[in-house]
Amino acid sequence: MPVNVPTHAAPDAVPLAAPAAPANRRDLFWSFTWLALQGFGGVLAVVQRELVEKKHWLTQDQFLEDWAVAQVMPGPNVVNLSLMIGGRHFGWTGALAALAGMLIAPMLLLVVAALYGTVANTAAAQGALRGTGAVAAGLITATGIKLVPALHKNPMGMGVCIGLAGLTFVAIALLRAPLVGVVLLIGGGACLWAWRRLAPRSSTGAGG
Repeated sequence: MPVNVPTHAAPDAVPLAAPAAPANRRDLFWSFTWLALQGFGGVLAVVQRELVEKKHWLTQDQFLEDWAVAQVMPGPNVVNLSLMIGGRHFGWTGALAALAGMLIAPMLLLVVAALYGTVANTAAAQGALRGTGAVAAGLITATGIKLVPALHKNPMGMGVCIGLAGLTFVAIALLRAPLVGVVLLIGGGACLWAWRRLAPRSSTGAGG
């Protein structure tokens, strides 16, 4: 059973270890409902702020690891993350509660999408979409920069992490390489390098 540990840190401070956990399945449901209603475009920024900085359910390091796993799994990243967090704390019922929070409110807003279809080609709607796209790009970039310090603890080393990020950017943004190939080649190479870096530590720990 998860245990809630009180914290006296400042509201916006990011703790070294996640001291909090969802109080119950209802807490999971409403937290992810609120998260889903905020996820217009810059969902990565919203998820990181809500789960790490406000609720302290994850540390920066834990968020990076969980988000990486959520990205390589089939389906929307944030939905995968909700399943992981819900299942971690309350098993399959927690996973379902978190998933319901992510999906129910957006499904109820499908009528907005239907109404949007009648004005999608107007100049005002097109301008709004372009402006929203710029804001979403800024949110994602800002969150990425905010998460960079957590890479200091990465076993691969900061230089390798930045190099892999740059290589991925070139492959996706400039060369327009298929995403599956990039994940398999660059992601697979990163996994092998991390395993090689961690293997000596594991051997040393086993010998001691």
